[in-house]
Order: sequence, then structure tokens, then C-alpha cells
Amino acid sequence: MMVKLFASAVYGVDAITITTEVDVLDGLKFFVVGLPDNAVKESQHRVESALKNNGYRFPRIKVIVNLSPADIKKSGSAFDLPIAIGILGATEQVKTDDLHKYIIMGELSLDGSILPIKGALPIAIQTRKEGFEGLFVPIQNAREAGMVNKLNVYGISHINELIDHLNGFKKIDPVEVNTRDEFFHSQYDFEIDFCDVKGQENIKRALEISAAGGHNLILIGPPGAGKTMLAKRLPSILPPLSLSEALETTKIHSVAGKLPENATLVSKRPFRSPHHTISDVALVGGGGNPQPGEISLAHNGVLFLDELPEFKRTVLEVMRQPMEERRVTISRAKMSIDYPASFMLVASMNPCPCGYFNHPEKECSCPPGTVQKYLNKISGPLLDRIDLHVEVTPVSFAELSSGTTRQSEKSEDIRTRVIKAREIQAERYKEQEGVYANAQISSKQLQEICVINQAGQNLLKTAMERLNLSARAYDRILKVSRTIADLAGSADIKTEHLAEAIQYRSLDRDNWGS
Repeated sequence: MMVKLFASAVYGVDAITITTEVDVLDGLKFFVVGLPDNAVKESQHRVESALKNNGYRFPRIKVIVNLSPADIKKSGSAFDLPIAIGILGATEQVKTDDLHKYIIMGELSLDGSILPIKGALPIAIQTRKEGFEGLFVPIQNAREAGMVNKLNVYGISHINELIDHLNGFKKIDPVEVNTRDEFFHSQYDFEIDFCDVKGQENIKRALEISAAGGHNLILIGPPGAGKTMLAKRLPSILPPLSLSEALETTKIHSVAGKLPENATLVSKRPFRSPHHTISDVALVGGGGNPQPGEISLAHNGVLFLDELPEFKRTVLEVMRQPMEERRVTISRAKMSIDYPASFMLVASMNPCPCGYFNHPEKECSCPPGTVQKYLNKISGPLLDRIDLHVEVTPVSFAELSSGTTRQSEKSEDIRTRVIKAREIQAERYKEQEGVYANAQISSKQLQEICVINQAGQNLLKTAMERLNLSARAYDRILKVSRTIADLAGSADIKTEHLAEAIQYRSLDRDNWGS
């Protein structure tokens, strides 16, 4: 008897429905066809043990499992459950009348328990899109898949539950998830806040500008100055995720298997901080079965690279194209997958190997030329994509120990200003597809949007000549000054906005490190 049922496979951040056909014939052996990988081929042993340990019969004659379309590679252990149900249906141990209504996914353990899978959210989205009545997934993935409305999602913890449901003995109730309530309830629940930071008001201001315009940022300062502490608080002042952004972000984390058990939508902007020993593939994504990398996991959030010069140069260089295109394409001989990668890059570095160049109290022990050599570990094209260069100085003991220090501003107050600035930009760029913030505008758009008066032109000319700013600083200063004007609620870029933007180009000065 031949039985047909349906499963799903994840490619990139989308899913493809896989038709699973099981036929029991005269002969010997167990065959899985349709371009399966080793994990799918090994399903025979997991399925056989799971069925026998629960009192079901595994056929000792020829069994053929076909996974269609046959020209797409099937990978992973999530096909265990549909294969097991197909075998039970083909041997008339389970009713097959309703199998065509569902997508079934899950990994089997030897005792019949169902283990979690990757990509439950994109699978659920595709299930609803193709008009299936319901989706069976492991109980650990039920809330994740249950975020998709107008779809019955059933969470199961053991194969017997699914068999009883199909045979009509004991029906499973679909999972109910109030996505909107849970999403909006946890959006502003941050463990860390800017009010905990004493001093560093100029750095907080730079982070506010970075958040308001989506600008990339690098912090330069000695060890212990607070670079990492400040960077980790950046997500607390970013605008909250919209539902569409949250859905896209959650899909990426679901495919990568980074969602915790019983998770729903990702409600806060991601903050990814990979170690400097990371490889090229781990950063941008890839592998034999392509998976999203750190830049995609940071989509709609922040990618923080601590001690930037310590990263391998090849690792940093592979970021250049994704930073411009805001997506990364991973190409293999038989497939090409796109992953979104729209992130804010925040980096930190010591000014020199010993860490004390330009320190107000300690002497730098590096020999001549070392500071510039250390900076040269970061290529010019990468620095060209970083809008704000901010020097961080240590907070004095008196300021740290003073009990009368003025209470720092809360993240909530800063975030309110950032949201207002982003709303101004959203209105400005509503006709331009793919542009949502000042950092994303092209050189052509820059000339139309960042118009400055004659006084501003004179100020910018004087600054570039006296501070020996490089030519690449010109566009960045204009973009940042446009964001500063938006924060001030000004329709025009004024000289004070330009003056503040100019001070955020430390590394572009020709005398840096000399």
C-alpha cells in the first residue's frame, strides 16, 4: 500500500513543502530516495526503534520512501516523524484519511519522544500559505509556530499522541498564542540602562546620534574606559521592532536554531558580540548546508565587534559588501541563498597595542609608528563605512565615587528622542524603497537632502583644511549632521549641527597616531 503525506524543508529563511511518499513492496531493504543527506538516511534506525518500543510493527519487507521534489537536497532529522507515520499508514496501523490536511515535522528519539527542530516559524508560514489545515511540530516549537494566525498548530511530545489523534482516539487541541500581547509586553523590558552609567555624557550623545540615524560607530579608548559597557546599552535606546521586523528577525533565529524552547516572536533588537577568533563563514554565513552567520543574526539590531584590530583582516573584509547591500548571498554549486543583513556595526578598539595612547594620566609605551601600524590593521574601505569615530576617556575616581553625582538620563528618555528622529526620517524617505534612515542614503540623495548654507560650507572647508580630514569624511559628516538636525527638530542643517558632526571623525585626521 502506498501512502502520501507532507513535510517541509527550510532553505534560507523560507520553507518548501516536501511530499513524502511511502510504499511497502515485496522484497528486502529500506530505501530513502529524493536526494537525502546522511541524517535523513539514518532515520530508518530511529524510526524502527521508536515504533518497536511502542508496540508497532516495522515491516520486514521492501520499504521505499520518496521525498519530492527529488532535485532538492533534504537535510536534518526532522523527517523522522513523517517517515514513521507514512510507514504506519502504509502498513495500515494508522488511519490515512486526514494525512493530506497536515504538515508533519519532528525528530524521533528511540523511545518515541519528539525532539525539537529548526525553522518551525518559516515552516508554519509556508503551511498556511499553501492552504493546509494544520501543522504538527514538537511541543518545544509549538509556541514559535503558533505565532502564525489562521493555522492550527499542534504541539506533540510523543509519537503516540499523533497516532491517537489520527486514529480518532484522543484529539489534540491546537496551541493558542496571543502574539501581539506577548510581543508588545516585553519590548521595553531591558536589564541594563543608561542611567547606570556615571559620566561619559559625550559618548552617550554619540550613541544617541548613532541610534537616531542608524549610523555605524567605533569607540576608541584605553582599557577599562567603558567602551563595551556603553555599547551593550545601545539596544535599550533603539526604536522598538515593528511586527514585520520582529517576524523577519525571528525567522532567521529560528532557522539558525537560536530560539529558546517555547519562544515566540523576538521582541527586542538583537545584539550580537562574536569573539575576535571568529571565522569568515561564521560571520557571514555558509557551510555545506548554508546557515545564517552573525551578521544575519544581528539583522535589525546591532553587531558589536570588540577589539576590532584583533579580528582577522579577511574576516573584516567580507563584511564590506553586506554592509552596503544589507543582505548576504551564499552561493554553492547547486543553490544560492540570500540572508538579510541590515545591521548597525558598533566596534571598539584600544588606540594602540599597550592601550594608553592619548591617555590623560598614563604614558604610552609603544615605539614610534606602532599606533599607525595598529590602526592599519583595519582597512580604509571598512573605516569608510563607519560614520562616527568617538574617543572614550576614562571616568575619574572622583566622578565614580561621588555620591552627589547627577543622576544620568534614563534609556527611556533617550529612546523617545530617537523614535521622534526616526519618524522624521521615515516620512522623508517614504517614497524611496529600502531607505529608512539617514545612514542608508546614497551620494546622489545626499546632495538633495543634506543641503547646507554658505556659512556651513565655509565651516566644513575650514575644518577639512585645519584638521587634515580626508575626503571620505565629507559625506559622513553631512549624514551625521542631518541626523543631529533631526534630533533637534530642525528642517535645515545649521552650523552647530555641522560642528558637532565634525568632532566625530577622529580617525580621519591625518595626524592621528603621529
